[in-house]
Amino acid sequence: MNRRAFVSTTVASSLALSSRAASPKMRVAVIGHTGRGNFGHGLDTMWLDLPEVEIVAVADADEKGLAGALKKLKVDRGFADYRKMLTEMKPDLVAIGPRHIDQHRDMTLAAIEAGARGIYMEKPFCRSLAEADEIVAACDQRGTKLALAHRNRYHPVLPRLVQLIKDGAIGQPLEYRARGKEDARGGSLDLWVLGSHLFNLIHFFAGDPLSCSAAVLQKGHPVTKADVVEGSEGIGPLAGNEVHARFEMQNSLPAFFDSVQNAGVKSAGFGVQIIGTTGIIDLRIDAEPLAHILQGSPFGPDSKPRVWTPISSAGIGKPEPMKDIRKAIGGHLEPARDLIAAIQENRDPLCSAKEGRVTLEMISGIFESHRLGGSRVALPLKDRTNPQSRL
Repeated sequence: MNRRAFVSTTVASSLALSSRAASPKMRVAVIGHTGRGNFGHGLDTMWLDLPEVEIVAVADADEKGLAGALKKLKVDRGFADYRKMLTEMKPDLVAIGPRHIDQHRDMTLAAIEAGARGIYMEKPFCRSLAEADEIVAACDQRGTKLALAHRNRYHPVLPRLVQLIKDGAIGQPLEYRARGKEDARGGSLDLWVLGSHLFNLIHFFAGDPLSCSAAVLQKGHPVTKADVVEGSEGIGPLAGNEVHARFEMQNSLPAFFDSVQNAGVKSAGFGVQIIGTTGIIDLRIDAEPLAHILQGSPFGPDSKPRVWTPISSAGIGKPEPMKDIRKAIGGHLEPARDLIAAIQENRDPLCSAKEGRVTLEMISGIFESHRLGGSRVALPLKDRTNPQSRL
């Protein structure tokens, strides 16, 4: 770049930063529902740590919960009906906190209709691909930016991992392996609630899923219509305490997901491993460091001891340069700042509604393959309803 171009770019950047600094704070409205998903994993209090925004109102259909939220969030305006709040307050940003996803579609469409510029939503996304399609279309039509709270997707180590893999840090990449938390929720509930984190990361590294083949079991036998119940957390029809799935991904590598009820231990599981011919990169969900590397062939014994080495955004074995990264990522601060930047730059957030739909495509693909006897099903699915409602 020549000096004139450099000076021009510097001046333009300075003016943009000055304009951003002079802009009024974005107004945030928070939606929760005490007793039905509450306010998610800190999707209410996160905004208190962002000087570029101000919380102007909170909604909670539970009277006692609303009183507590008003005090916790230090706001004066509280509403039992989130629709009334959105209509009256016309916020720039809306936080959709409830973990019960049967509420997500209606809350999102109401926020879009009220003119919200951005939405930050607890995961999982929504109950079906049909709902996801509706939300994506509404966002596109109104220009609303929706970001999902898959916090790990915003971690600064991810671009570093992409480069390390490209540079041959684990040799030739062979596959992705993911396991859920495998606690009492193991199986289909684990797939929905926690597997969504894993699929979001696999999608980042491997591209779009192209097909899926899977089996879903209940106490050792293939799930049938007789096993289906109303799932917790507003998921809808659900069955299965054991899940095994294989995906073909856009980058030509297979991805595997497994979850078995009560098979998990705290020292293992709930993560994604990228396995190569000369090493493994391991990602532990919502942990810091997020990533480690084990160098050496993963397929044979070695007389020499090998250790897992942390990877930061600066590289293998180097300290993380981002200050207070646990709060920045775990506290949703970087995701929120990316959402604000996405609005200002007119781009998709790093974990957008479209990214959430891909994650839901993978979850639905598992159930559709099982419904068809474990057959390979092409993704995206043609039928956008919940496959477990069609067993």
